[in-house]
Amino acid sequence: MPLIDFSLKEIFSARQRIAKITRHTPLVTSSTLSAITGAKILLKLENLQPTGAFKLRGATNKILSLSDEERARGVITVSSGNHGRAVAYVASLQNIRATICLPKTVPENKRAAIRELGADIRVVGDDYDAAMDYADQLQAESNMTMVQAFDDLDIIAGQGTIGLELLEDAPELDTVIVPLSGGGLMSGIAFAVKNISPSIHVVGVSMERGPAMVESMKAGRVVEIVEEPTLADALAGGINKDNKYTLPMVQKYVDETVLVSEKEIADGIYHCLKDEHLVVEGGAAVGVSALLSKKIQKLGKNIAVVISGGNIPMDVLKKIIVEGDGAR
Repeated sequence: MPLIDFSLKEIFSARQRIAKITRHTPLVTSSTLSAITGAKILLKLENLQPTGAFKLRGATNKILSLSDEERARGVITVSSGNHGRAVAYVASLQNIRATICLPKTVPENKRAAIRELGADIRVVGDDYDAAMDYADQLQAESNMTMVQAFDDLDIIAGQGTIGLELLEDAPELDTVIVPLSGGGLMSGIAFAVKNISPSIHVVGVSMERGPAMVESMKAGRVVEIVEEPTLADALAGGINKDNKYTLPMVQKYVDETVLVSEKEIADGIYHCLKDEHLVVEGGAAVGVSALLSKKIQKLGKNIAVVISGGNIPMDVLKKIIVEGDGAR
């Protein structure tokens, strides 16, 4: 594993930096999932962040760490939706010009939320990698400041603040289940919990359709995948061909990975709404899906599941409710 200059100090500093913009989100007990699994299941509700997803932590830490000169040039990013919304939100608070590049696969509800925050939206490319290529070219031409979605130590430190909150609110945790995509969320959380409590079992959950990070972990290098339509749209996309940080960090700190099907993701969303009274998007439901499908090999007794976001299109949610009610 390459030597990465990163420590808990960066995560503690990030927590102080982002405190006025982000929320210390609740960690609540799920009685239904606890009964199903025979363990104590706690849900970390990042869907309650002001922008509806955990991405606000990393984006806030990155933007507040920029120099005056970097801010003056404006910021640019590429996103599958939630990161772009977070960047646009923080940029609007800081009076910074923001350009958000999105692949065509991003749902309209996420595009609209970004547009309402005053950002310049560019919808380009059929997948995340194509949007990334466009953003890189535009950044080089315009000299705007790039705010990476996941493969950046300031982003990772911001997401790592979730790990600090988990252990402060539930020091008895023995298992943490985290959605896994580009790896910014997982790298930050896993680094924090493993360096504070090394025995914690860290589980990453992704979807069966195009799990780029899981395939890259298996190969020991960045693997390019074909994006497929998925309910877990927030987890879609590659991990960057020049990945520097998240792949080696995930390889070092993640103990187990699980893939869930589209039906299992839908079941997770339905369960969260019906039994937990939570509106959860597909990429955020995968941890619950893994529990319901009993796919996790090593399950402890005190388990936290990160519910990473709640920005689900209403038509998708309605369809899941109708199909779920019909099947039960």
